Amino acid sequence: MRNVWYEGCPYSTRSLQQVFHRAKEAAKIKQAVTFHSLRHSYATHLHENGTDIKLIQELLGHNDLKTTLRYTHVSNRTLETIRSPFDQLKLDD
Repeated sequence: MRNVWYEGCPYSTRSLQQVFHRAKEAAKIKQAVTFHSLRHSYATHLHENGTDIKLIQELLGHNDLKTTLRYTHVSNRTLETIRSPFDQLKLDD
């Protein structure tokens, strides 16, 4: 992980991990959650809300779109809302 800059000063990886760990404890999250989990969630939420995959690729800093596609898991709720174009056809019997 690269250093994250805040007001001109970099946060170390270790500092970010400590902040993340404290926030996780405060929220009483018991599941194994990591920074990487947040990255997956971020990409998935962007994708579910209609953000173009190329924009997500840019935000995540990926050179290869295939890498970004690994992050974009689609929830069952989103899959359930998909309607076939055939459902919209008005067919006369």
